[in-house]
Amino acid sequence: MVNRPKPGTRADYTAFSVITTRWLDNDTYGHMNNAMHYQLFDTAVNGHLIEQGVLDLKTSETVFLVVETGCVYHGELAFPDVIHAGIRVARLGGSSVHYEIGLFRNDEDSPAAEGRFVHVNVDRINRRPVPIAEHARAVLGALMATK
Repeated sequence: MVNRPKPGTRADYTAFSVITTRWLDNDTYGHMNNAMHYQLFDTAVNGHLIEQGVLDLKTSETVFLVVETGCVYHGELAFPDVIHAGIRVARLGGSSVHYEIGLFRNDEDSPAAEGRFVHVNVDRINRRPVPIAEHARAVLGALMATK
């Protein structure tokens, strides 16, 4: 038997993004397909970066690329659930940031899934890593995990 990590709670996350599920998110088993979880992680984090003025999809000189990802599933999500995506930063490096994301179904306090991914800040044109700018570092620092 595999030792599964115990799920966190909403209180473990520092920011939230609300995402409405869609009919097409369900698969033939009647729940959200596992691949959709990764799209939700990306949507929550990049949406936060855009809202905070860290990322402009058309004009930013640097962009964040995902270089590593993973997910632990604790329960099911399905249309018409409303998902509350909790975001926190586990590690902030010179050019990288390690995120942890919890996907909470409706008003539940325990996540249906918990994911992680690593962003690397790169020059938009040459795709080489560059240091995270001061404003972005402040926004990301505010997401640092407290546990």
